[in-house]
Amino acid sequence: TGGHHPVWEGEVFNTRYQALCKLGCGAFATVWLCQDMRRKKQVAVKVLKSREGFAETAQDEVALLHCVSCMKKKDRAGENIVCLLDDFRMIGENGFHILLQRVQLQLLLGPSLRCLMGNYTAQGLPLPFVKKSLQQVLAGLHFLHKHCRIIHTDIKPENILLYGRDKSLQRLLTDMLDCGQRRDVRLKGAGNDLGNQLEESDLMSLEVKIADLGSACWTYKPLSKEIQTQPYRALEVLLGLDYGTPADIWSTACLAFEMATGECLFDPQPGKYFSRDDDHVARIIELLGRIPPQIAFSWNKSTKFFSRPGALLRISRL
Repeated sequence: TGGHHPVWEGEVFNTRYQALCKLGCGAFATVWLCQDMRRKKQVAVKVLKSREGFAETAQDEVALLHCVSCMKKKDRAGENIVCLLDDFRMIGENGFHILLQRVQLQLLLGPSLRCLMGNYTAQGLPLPFVKKSLQQVLAGLHFLHKHCRIIHTDIKPENILLYGRDKSLQRLLTDMLDCGQRRDVRLKGAGNDLGNQLEESDLMSLEVKIADLGSACWTYKPLSKEIQTQPYRALEVLLGLDYGTPADIWSTACLAFEMATGECLFDPQPGKYFSRDDDHVARIIELLGRIPPQIAFSWNKSTKFFSRPGALLRISRL
């Protein structure tokens, strides 16, 4: 009750979309590769949990996605965003309503950057590919921020999907998707591993698209104070300040470092006497220098982190 819908392979949604296999699972939904039996194309269907309150959250996501789809017709930069094609409700086996959203798989959207990075044994991805991918991510964010007035709030490798137009690349992406689920194959390995097939020239033929607006919000109507996955969380969010579109740019910078080096820019850990957030703020200071007092003390919970201007409350040595 209130949980995930027990999808089974071969199940047909809305008399149209036949479930082929699971693509992923998150805290709020599962995503399934489906065959659109009407258009004879493959699509991804996001099946949200049926718990009370999820319907309202899902409707927010649908409204955001409808805005992206509408604005995409006016600006080609919208091609850098995974768009909604259809949404509907259904009654699951447990009797509760579940919202499904159909997300476009143009030819084929492959696995995420996380899957690529996890299967790449070199320290970081080739810089030309990193630069090209980041240009597309930033173009997509510019489209969201300026034209749609949307803050994504969760830019990270898992939410950047690979996309190949060439049929041979599509087959490789399918293989990568499979290996990402099995986690027993590594790129750049011996024998017939995918690394021998996916050369740098192939990488440069790939494009990326920003996915998952499940946590997004309007620039003029933030929905939550706590946004972003911890390693990619912007300083203003950590400090409890008002945030805007720059929070996505901070996350993108963290993503850039991780793509180029294979390591997280910030990987905060809790200690005996301090929290993960304390360590995160300390790591930011270590890298970027002292936080200006007008920022550190610009909200009514400043004593949560600081004892006096520039001095952390629970971490004395940097």
